[in-house]
Amino acid sequence: MARLLSRALAVALLLAAALPQAAAARTVLFIGNSFTFGANSPVQRYRPDRVTDLNGEGIGGVPALFKTFADEAGLDWQVSLETSPGKELAWHLQNRRALIDRPWDAVVLQGYSTLDPARPGDPTRHVAAARDLAALFRARNPAVIVDLVATWSRADLTYRPGARWSGQPIVAMADELAAVTDRAVAEGGGLNAAIAVGSAWNRAIRDGLADPDPYDGVAFGQVSLWSWDQYHASAEGYYLEALMTFGTLTGVDPHRLDGRERAADDLGLDPRVATRLRAIASDELRARGRLG
Repeated sequence: MARLLSRALAVALLLAAALPQAAAARTVLFIGNSFTFGANSPVQRYRPDRVTDLNGEGIGGVPALFKTFADEAGLDWQVSLETSPGKELAWHLQNRRALIDRPWDAVVLQGYSTLDPARPGDPTRHVAAARDLAALFRARNPAVIVDLVATWSRADLTYRPGARWSGQPIVAMADELAAVTDRAVAEGGGLNAAIAVGSAWNRAIRDGLADPDPYDGVAFGQVSLWSWDQYHASAEGYYLEALMTFGTLTGVDPHRLDGRERAADDLGLDPRVATRLRAIASDELRARGRLG
């Protein structure tokens, strides 16, 4: 009897070893402001049950969209966020360090829309704070991935007079922010990759999906990526932001979500628009070498 039990145990151990082992869940922290939590859109309160809001404000936001995409792709990510409206990256380090200073597998950093509220377009404070945060997280986990978001052109700072980007093409602000972010990543300092959200917005405009000027109305067959204030994003704009974040961080082509993606329907997006947004994100990610 003992011999039979021993043999049965050996067979069970061999079978267990042959089974695929579930990968451990990866953790990601999103740090940002209203551009991360989805202000002025249903994205802000989208599925807060899927993420952990470290501030306890019941926000889902872009992090909840990322979590949805990850689940749909069969990836196990534990998603947390720490956000506050209108804040620079330095504010989070100074005021929320006790909440965020812990080991993470990945961190997504999104700063103020103009880089510096007092000196629009000046990257000095923005890049320095991103590197300080990266150093904080690397002290906890040397293998942490820290990505920096490059946001979109603000229509209110382009079409209205007296602003930093007034009178320039609508793509100019996003191109400038992308260049700053790419340079910061290339120079090191603990930053792994740029999440080129603004570049994807520009591609959506060039491809004819997104209307370039919300002040003269939205053309038939197009969508506005901006919200009613021409500053924050619409649900479509945040959806594209989340797709770019998902593709950059995971290396998974957003096209893989076709036929299984449900967040767009939850948000009331036109299915044809959602499909095109996934294609645009895929094209931009591939152009930037983020996909194989």
